[in-house]
Amino acid sequence: MSLDVLEDRLREHGYRVTTQRRAVFDAVSALGHGTHEEILRHAQTVDASLNLSTVYRNLEVLEEIGLVRHAHLGHGSPTYHLADHHRHLHLVCSKCKEVLEVSVDTANPLVEELKTSHGFAVDIDHFAIQGLCSKCQS
Repeated sequence: MSLDVLEDRLREHGYRVTTQRRAVFDAVSALGHGTHEEILRHAQTVDASLNLSTVYRNLEVLEEIGLVRHAHLGHGSPTYHLADHHRHLHLVCSKCKEVLEVSVDTANPLVEELKTSHGFAVDIDHFAIQGLCSKCQS
């Protein structure tokens, strides 16, 4: 996703284009998946004056306008990634903490079963499955 898209989307929603927003957006893009703290460290290489509260506020805006999404991969901070990144589930190894991405289609049988049996519509985009990766099972 380009900076042009960022700037257009911000303006469409009545937000100003700022260097801080660009730096946070660039950090999310570069990291692929990043926590608030990781995004801050990366963004500070562009703008050393950035602080954690600025990152929180800007991630909130970027998520509100549909450019960024978050997932909860464990007990810590949520992880952010670009919204145009293919929809995926996160498989998180409980031992080595590796995160694997798999197609959301993998969960279709479970999603359908929950809807049919319980009338529950799952928000699969924020879903992480904990377990052991193939390396840690050995």
